[in-house]
Amino acid sequence: MLEQGDAIPDVTLKDADGVDFTLHSYQGKPLVVYFYPKADTPGCTNEAKDFTALADAYAAAGVPVIGISKDKPAKLKKFAEKYGLTVILASDEPGTVCEAFGTWVEKSLYGRKYMGIERATFLVGADGKILRVWPKVKVKGHAEEVLGAVTAL
Repeated sequence: MLEQGDAIPDVTLKDADGVDFTLHSYQGKPLVVYFYPKADTPGCTNEAKDFTALADAYAAAGVPVIGISKDKPAKLKKFAEKYGLTVILASDEPGTVCEAFGTWVEKSLYGRKYMGIERATFLVGADGKILRVWPKVKVKGHAEEVLGAVTAL
């Protein structure tokens, strides 16, 4: 997994409308990037709703929030509409961004091993370098904790 001080990779994602964009297009201002396993599942929904509830505070700090999963853009659009989500949702359907950030990991559930996205958040500085990493995120209170780090910039 990428660590504090690492530069974010120059990667391309698709937004919920299927339009390509790069994380480097946000260079020049801080950025929050969070990875979540699957849209419209309980933990992922709560995390997206929590970031959305604080969207005005993030915007006031000038820090966009981008949530990344391997879901198709159409599913992300439906997810955002269903819950009124205002954070940017991005599709990494091929998994190259997850691989680049190191969030595509072996997981275990009831003794069964499988590959999946580790819930993790990265606070990126205006220079494109990672300022802070939250690995193995627990959803409750996480968006508030990240906002605290953002406002301390």
